[in-house]
Amino acid sequence: MALHEQAVGATSEWYTPPHVFEALGCTFDIDVAAAPLGTTPWIPARRFIHADSLDKPWSGFIWMNAPFGERMGLLPWLRKFIKHRNGIALVPDRTSCPWWQEIAPQADAVLFTTGKLKFIPGNNQKNGSPAQGTCLFGIGNKAIKALMRAEVHELGILLWPKRC
Repeated sequence: MALHEQAVGATSEWYTPPHVFEALGCTFDIDVAAAPLGTTPWIPARRFIHADSLDKPWSGFIWMNAPFGERMGLLPWLRKFIKHRNGIALVPDRTSCPWWQEIAPQADAVLFTTGKLKFIPGNNQKNGSPAQGTCLFGIGNKAIKALMRAEVHELGILLWPKRC
């Protein structure tokens, strides 16, 4: 699930399209920012956290498309993601933002999607894509392999923030 600003104080839900998961070719243990039950049956996760995720423990390999409509609202999610150290997070590619500058260097790999993703709208919204592009932060071996597979399937271009 992702929250995008429509107007001051107004938000709508937009869901990750199925082709992203097809390109990744993996199954997640938990979708930590899941849409309401039954809304996104194409997300390959064994468990779903639908509410209060920041207050709940995360375990295993996670998928995260957290709300990012509020200014700096994504940062608590990303900090928990980095601390967890095992998963893939979809984020806007706002490379000049302070949160991006803080978090991206801590990822093991970053895949910049080719073109703008056409998210699936919720709440009876019209189809569309966000104003900016998106990228996937990956942490851990499973994430690296999934992002490498996604690059081969032409989802985007994979970059390595740091080399070990």
